[in-house]
Amino acid sequence: MQSPLNPKSKIQNPKLNRVLIAVGGGIAAYKICELISTLFKTGVEVRVVLTHSAQQFITPLTVATLSRHQAYTDNDFWQANHSRPLHIDLGEWADIIVIAPLTANTLAKLAYGMADNLLTNTVLASTCPVLLAPAMNTDMWEQLSVQRNWQQLLIDSRYHGMNTASGLLACDRVGAGRMAEPAEILAHIESLLHTQGKRDLIGKRVLISAGGTREYLDPVRFIGNPATGKMGLALAQAALHRGAKVTLVYAPANWEVPLGVQAIPVISAEQMQHIMVESLPNADIIVMSAAVADVKPKDYSREKLPKRSLPQALPLEPVPDIVAQLAQLKQPHQTLIGFAAQTGNIVKPALEKLHNKKLDVIVANPIDRANSGFGSDRNQAIFLDIQGRQLTIAPCSKLEMAHQLFDFIIREF
Repeated sequence: MQSPLNPKSKIQNPKLNRVLIAVGGGIAAYKICELISTLFKTGVEVRVVLTHSAQQFITPLTVATLSRHQAYTDNDFWQANHSRPLHIDLGEWADIIVIAPLTANTLAKLAYGMADNLLTNTVLASTCPVLLAPAMNTDMWEQLSVQRNWQQLLIDSRYHGMNTASGLLACDRVGAGRMAEPAEILAHIESLLHTQGKRDLIGKRVLISAGGTREYLDPVRFIGNPATGKMGLALAQAALHRGAKVTLVYAPANWEVPLGVQAIPVISAEQMQHIMVESLPNADIIVMSAAVADVKPKDYSREKLPKRSLPQALPLEPVPDIVAQLAQLKQPHQTLIGFAAQTGNIVKPALEKLHNKKLDVIVANPIDRANSGFGSDRNQAIFLDIQGRQLTIAPCSKLEMAHQLFDFIIREF
């Protein structure tokens, strides 16, 4: 999956661009090199703390080279060569602390407020959000004591926990305990840089559609569009990072679903309609970011049609208008957001869609501008709501735009 932090563009808020990476001792430590390198390329200031065990897997020289700054170890912590205590300086310097991989040992120390090395002292000497990416053997992760420590730590609102993935581990065990991939950690860092750690969607259930539906003529030919679902993916990430329970209904895509998101794959507009309508009663916020087909072939062949049998004129019929149906079914406490992918004047047709389909908010999205719309990692838009308010969003990453949309919704509704 592509990193949502585009190395060609810098983090939007220059006041929140200092990330302290604390590396624990585990084989997953090798993945942190990619994380450090990508953060530096985005313009983020990076400092790295290595535990003694972490140095068995990656060296201070490696991370210092990637971050363009000295790596800190326990040897630095215990030497009196700083004007102020090192853990105090680092704790006050950081806007975000990322602990990856988080080991069972460090988890236990943090859960009980212990501080016996540079990493744990720095966490206790700081007040910024702390992102936790655990990694360990399946049996270790599933131990009652480890899960108790994990839940105890997450009671503190400072701590933002990432789910572990399942798969083949370095110990040859197949199961839970794999650290989240660097791209997913990067997305969570970008979210924390925007939200400063607030989770204002806790208790909310967010239903999102994503991607471009496909309407098949035969098993190999279909009517479709260039939508990749990246905007829907960003919306799911932003909502998840702000504390929501997220359901993502997505058409064919080539990205990985974020850990912690309930994902339901579909292909056609009819399939998407069924799932969205079925899921609607349990949602507080509904975002229809999918590019749903307008028409489908009237006839479907179960076998591939020979080229000579293709019709000269393809009979078409309309597909369900999902967002209009959701608007008819939604309850007063629910907020429904639609997207309008447009060329030229994007505001007029978006306003018509907003009112005709009885939406609460619509995102007017230009698809004829560079680095915007279908397939791009970046986007720009104008948000319009039913009260007549408008907000122009300058070009930014799709994750940044997703957060700005939730800011707009929370502020106005």
